[in-house]
Amino acid sequence: MIPIACPLLGDEEAAAAANVIRSGMLATGPEVAAFEQEFATYAGVAHAIAVSNGTTALHAALLGAGVGPGDEVIVPSFTFIATATAVSMCGAVPVFVDVRSDLFTLETEALPALVTPLTKAIVGVHLFGQPFDLGPAADLCADRGIALIEDAAQAHGATWRGRMVGSVGTAGCFSFYPTKNMTTGEGGMVTTDDDALAARVRRLINHGQAEKYLHTDLGYNYRMTDIGGAIGRVQLRRLPEFNARRQENGAYLSAHLEAPGVVPPVVGDDRTHVYHQYVVTVTDDCPLSRDDLAAYLRDRGVGTAVHYPIPVHEQPLYRGAARAGACPVAADLARRVLSLPVHPGLGATELDAIVDAVNGVGA
Repeated sequence: MIPIACPLLGDEEAAAAANVIRSGMLATGPEVAAFEQEFATYAGVAHAIAVSNGTTALHAALLGAGVGPGDEVIVPSFTFIATATAVSMCGAVPVFVDVRSDLFTLETEALPALVTPLTKAIVGVHLFGQPFDLGPAADLCADRGIALIEDAAQAHGATWRGRMVGSVGTAGCFSFYPTKNMTTGEGGMVTTDDDALAARVRRLINHGQAEKYLHTDLGYNYRMTDIGGAIGRVQLRRLPEFNARRQENGAYLSAHLEAPGVVPPVVGDDRTHVYHQYVVTVTDDCPLSRDDLAAYLRDRGVGTAVHYPIPVHEQPLYRGAARAGACPVAADLARRVLSLPVHPGLGATELDAIVDAVNGVGA
């Protein structure tokens, strides 16, 4: 079976982790500090704050931007649920916006109508490795005096108009879960050029401490371990290679998939796609439904996944939180999208097997 994801960790990561274990400094220490500095340089920002995972990155960034009870935060409905639950964790209310049917990212034209006096932030998701249209969102946030949070959990190294994701908005949030473009096992990062926000996030992730045993905020234990930091430093050095292979694999699939009704992903203008996932849309022209196509491919040794089968506004947790019919594209995509393997562990043999299996549908 060709897996849908395959983390690439080797001797260098193992040696880095072993060095930390031998040092005895297992919690946050010099490796985390070095990782933060290196990630900030890579992303082109003044500050990078390492945290325990991508969800805590979102939560800390939202709190750092002043989001709290009674506020509203606009989020896309077609995303992983943590984008919305991080808002709820602040005591705020997620307001769902639809997405583009071609790029899967938030529909920026729909944003102005959703902004109210209660709107404190917009969270845009760089979904599947492709940046959302940052220009209109950033302009709107600047005009209305609200924060723009980039959920870059799936887009390490992607760019918009030559700028790294996570460097355009008020803050960027990354995840280092094992299936992401780079990993620390579990872990995350908040990026920002805002000195005050960075200082507040650093307090929030460390029990609200302004200095040792002086607690000025209600804080949390969201710290990254030095083992994670050491692995992250190695993975960050390898990230350009990983992304290049993902892009090559994505380009190969797009050039060779010919099955009727299986539509390859579209890359928007002025941005680079780093293919955290390679997501096709299964239209009515396909001889098989999306779920039947997944079963067909599984029987032929090709692993697939559905990201995501239920839009967030239809989840039981949030049912009724969006206006009826507010996100029809998200609802339709949830029935049609299918992720194919694109990870950097694929070779020519695996890529040809994926293409042959998919194209066999129309044979």
